[in-house]
Amino acid sequence: MTTILFHEIVYGPIHSRRLGSSLGVNLLPYDGKLCSFDCLYCECGFNKDFRTKTHLPDRQNVREALNDKLLTLHREQAKLDVITFAGNGEPTMHPDFEGIIEDTLELRNRYFPDTKISVLSNGMNIGKQSVFEALTKIDNPVMKLDSAFDDTVRLIDRPNSPNYSVARQVELYSKFNGNFILQTMFLQGEFEGTQIDNTSEREVSAWLELVEALHPREVMIYTIDRETPAIGLKKAPLATLNEIAKKVQQLGIATNVAG
Repeated sequence: MTTILFHEIVYGPIHSRRLGSSLGVNLLPYDGKLCSFDCLYCECGFNKDFRTKTHLPDRQNVREALNDKLLTLHREQAKLDVITFAGNGEPTMHPDFEGIIEDTLELRNRYFPDTKISVLSNGMNIGKQSVFEALTKIDNPVMKLDSAFDDTVRLIDRPNSPNYSVARQVELYSKFNGNFILQTMFLQGEFEGTQIDNTSEREVSAWLELVEALHPREVMIYTIDRETPAIGLKKAPLATLNEIAKKVQQLGIATNVAG
């Protein structure tokens, strides 16, 4: 299996299927993975295979790395659609996440004022006020919700908290009052003898009820694009993704489909 770890604090720009020309920011260890989920489809691999004792980059390191890269891109008159916090795990786990976002806003405004700032998150840390407040300051808080059912989330996303529940996650997402982007990975296949399919009528109907209740400003619908650590997973067909998107659009919500 080929995995992708980001060995720098700032990397790219790369082309994102959903976001365009994206400058990545990795707040996690450069030689391992740190995440509160352990998704079967994660391009960074399983948590157990990439444990590390490397320290997280501190706030000043991140600021300097981002300043250097943005200054270079500014001088090159590069096109930059978005600065994206993703990297080797869950970015909101960084203890200085709020301060780093404040630095990023300042640097973005200095060099690329029209560029968006996005954070790709599983949403588990929204209960921390500093994390939530930081996410409300950026352009695109992109929050994951792969199923309306706890057992499906535990199968696909494998949250490390025994207290995780979709109901609690929806409660946290409701704090945005719709001003966020919901992101869902649709996939099929099997893992360790258990069938996986969150594109079934039961799954999609229940998920749509949550989407309607949360009414995010956009829903990102996507499927597997790279090799996955779990063997036996399959892409959801593009036709299926488009059919799901059509149902979301009928709720008056914009969609972005990446097949």
